[in-house]
Amino acid sequence: MPFLAELSTEPTSAVALEQVCSQAQACLSGRCDLACVFFSVHHASAARQIAQTLSDRLKPKVLLGCIAEAVIGNDREIENQPALGLWLARWTHPVRLTAFHLTLERTADGPALLGWPDELGASEYESESSNQQSAVLLLGDPFTFPADLFLERLNEQAAGIPVLGGMASGISSPGRCRLILGNAVQDQGAVGVLLEGDLGLRCIVSQGCRPIGRPLVITRAENNVIFELGGRTPYEYLQELWNTLSPRDQELFRRGLHIGRVVNEYQSDFQRGDFLIRNVLGLERHSGALIITDQVRVGQTVQFQVRDAQSADEDLHALLQLGLSAGDRPPGGGLVFSCNGRGTRLFDQPDHDARVIRQESGPIPLAGFFAMGELGPVGRQNFIHGFTASVALFSE
Repeated sequence: MPFLAELSTEPTSAVALEQVCSQAQACLSGRCDLACVFFSVHHASAARQIAQTLSDRLKPKVLLGCIAEAVIGNDREIENQPALGLWLARWTHPVRLTAFHLTLERTADGPALLGWPDELGASEYESESSNQQSAVLLLGDPFTFPADLFLERLNEQAAGIPVLGGMASGISSPGRCRLILGNAVQDQGAVGVLLEGDLGLRCIVSQGCRPIGRPLVITRAENNVIFELGGRTPYEYLQELWNTLSPRDQELFRRGLHIGRVVNEYQSDFQRGDFLIRNVLGLERHSGALIITDQVRVGQTVQFQVRDAQSADEDLHALLQLGLSAGDRPPGGGLVFSCNGRGTRLFDQPDHDARVIRQESGPIPLAGFFAMGELGPVGRQNFIHGFTASVALFSE
């Protein structure tokens, strides 16, 4: 099998390690290319043991991992309990892996990221003449790694290369993070791997929202304030929109309104997955202006959005179906990075995202964790998200 996922809920770290290693070695002979490990805070003190044991026993070309509030393995999401999840990939064709550790340094010229691999600037997302792709898997410390700075630089220097991953979770202050790269453990920055080859990669970024109303063009704005939409104030438009909404959508509107900004303005029409979702901070009745958590400009297209468990379920199903229909090969394995605000905090039943992914893609080996910020592309640009499920599906 080219992909494999194992999960242990044993509370003792040594026992959990033995369990996943034995199961992996029984199913996957030989050296694997990539190993990813995600472990709950219950195993934090054993991070070095986890890194060393997996390096010694499985001998992966690259080992990547982090601490997490909750761990995902196949069709289970283990919340508030000990868990250790392992995901392995071994491609039968050449795939180049370049591992790196990024740290932030303050300089006289401003913040700088150390450890940036030269290969990243020379890569391209997709070759038009072959199935070759490039992608980055990244795990970061939410307290010491400037994800926005990294993504902004990558979007400029390696346009189109998707970044998938998330910020480690289950920690409350700097210095408590545990990031694994090879047999070493880091407590700051970010660890990642650049993948280059025939990956058969599909990126699904489900932001859990559903559009209401119609797409609108910004006709006056400054920084994160929208003064006019189609020549009218946002306040006037929202008053009109309110009267067309169902009682359910009016309740979601009251609970928390969101706005989606189209990232790729060159499209002729827009659908799910084309909008970058951001929060609405406030609405000024006097001026009618709308304040949001995003920088906007005149000419951009936006659409208001609502979010709840049902909308998040619909969005994940729809985007998975859309992504799977675009490929000519079925997925063989997947990684998922879900927001720690999802799980049983959002859905009535546990294991929601894991089960939906395997329901749509088949019983593939799946692993991941609940993150304090999820990384994923929208419109071929990378962003850090909230309340999102960022999924990487790899074909055999």
